[in-house]
Amino acid sequence: MSTVNASSRPRRIKVLAVMSALAAAAALSSCGSSSVSDATQATGAASASVPAGLESFYSQSVEWYPCKKEDGMTERSGDTGPGTMSCARVTVPLDYNNPGGETIQIAMKKRSASADSATGTLFINPGGPGGSGVDILPQVTTGMFSKDLITAYDVIGFDPRGVGDSTAIDCLTDAELDAERSGTESTDLPDDATGDQKRAAVADETTKREAKCEANTTPAALLDHVDTVSAAKDLDILRAVTGNSALTYLGYSYGTYLGATYADLFPGNVGRFVLDGAIDPSISSSGQVALDQAKGFESALRAYVESCQSGSDCPLSGSVDDGMKQIQDFLTSLEANPIKTSDDNRPLTRSLAISGVMVPLYQSEAWPQLSVALSQAMGQMTQDGKPDGSTLLYFADLSAQRGNDGTYQGNGNEAIGAINCADFPAKGDAASWDKEAAEIKEASPTFGDSLQYSDASCQAWGHPSGNERKAIHASGANPILVIGTTGDPATPYQWSQSLADQLDSGQLLTWKGNGHTAYGRAGKCVTTAVDDYLLKGTMPAEGLTCED
Repeated sequence: MSTVNASSRPRRIKVLAVMSALAAAAALSSCGSSSVSDATQATGAASASVPAGLESFYSQSVEWYPCKKEDGMTERSGDTGPGTMSCARVTVPLDYNNPGGETIQIAMKKRSASADSATGTLFINPGGPGGSGVDILPQVTTGMFSKDLITAYDVIGFDPRGVGDSTAIDCLTDAELDAERSGTESTDLPDDATGDQKRAAVADETTKREAKCEANTTPAALLDHVDTVSAAKDLDILRAVTGNSALTYLGYSYGTYLGATYADLFPGNVGRFVLDGAIDPSISSSGQVALDQAKGFESALRAYVESCQSGSDCPLSGSVDDGMKQIQDFLTSLEANPIKTSDDNRPLTRSLAISGVMVPLYQSEAWPQLSVALSQAMGQMTQDGKPDGSTLLYFADLSAQRGNDGTYQGNGNEAIGAINCADFPAKGDAASWDKEAAEIKEASPTFGDSLQYSDASCQAWGHPSGNERKAIHASGANPILVIGTTGDPATPYQWSQSLADQLDSGQLLTWKGNGHTAYGRAGKCVTTAVDDYLLKGTMPAEGLTCED
């Protein structure tokens, strides 16, 4: 199965859900053409139309309260006024086709504008699917957003249905999640396993997880209603009950798909929209998504290796190809021989190491730390000369939101698969999946076998979806700013190009950089462009490319 090592050592099959970087970004720019007036930013009584049958949901009152520990949303309990946090929960239908039936809760956290009075409300989504807007909200003051933005706006982070502090999917205990992430509960297969064997292993793992999700999720029917269309309808209720006649929105990664879906459903309610690190809605196959990401991560790793070798203290020698091969051989060696970490009960396995290498690729600022992590794991920077996987394990745990005490914050690891399968109904057949698997492995010898057979997994998931992936136009919406990063591994640049082309009012802003998303980490050019639009309604110059 491995193109790195031709031995017959058993290899574990593990379907890794599409990874999401919860990190938000920063960059700046100039000039403007089209604009959105301040009237679209109005707060107060919402004037947008209410969908029939949903009147009671749109008219409910929201009670903001100091966030409490028992809510899972602790933040400066008891404080009020500019710059402080408050929490609320909003009721929405479980099934929009049956609004008189069961209901669920959506959690929100609001940071009040630093100014004495806000000029508007900005909703944010950090990505995923499965990322928590409630958890990420405190980060808006730590470089994620500009000072001007948090001074002017009340910022609301929310957890989409199935996620975090909203009515959530629950599948695994912390110990079970540890075992799943380490690969110790995955199916052992030989390197020369057939497509039939691989597909059967994926289906078996998915079926076992599904049973745990159904047993632990309340209500279990939530698993049938975590699609992005439903989440976008929830978002319109949030807009209305917080008193906004139009939605101002900043979405990252998967959050761009949620935002584009909202704009397509409610184009007249779109205020100022920024979609950073875009998903391409027109890609109908999760296998194609995996193939594009495989290419993206392999390319990002090459960029890292080249950068590493151009400096000092790089653990990788020779050419870029040599350095890539050294990383691949290291990962392969962990299959039979995991290495020690600072946690005696958790050695660094291949599965954990793959996550540990991928996470720093989301932010080029973390590349020096990746070099340290690889040096330690390869035994080049340790006192006793023995490999130490602690830093790679730290990166892997960071992406999974695992604390040092063994507990997991949020449920992103569990929600992501259910939401992806709701949004990407399984397509193709055994032959096409085997062909895709081969293409993915060829595109990414390093990470490819961790990204294979997503369609086979969704076919085994017992909650079929009738959703159809198609291009999104959002006809009639105000201008929508789409940001694409040329070296983005998780949402490749061509996806942002495609979404900007699909949207009738879309405009692309390009950042020539590496890593996932731009605003909050790219520099002055992107930051200026985004702030000018969100604060003044002024779109950047057509075709603007930022390089700082």
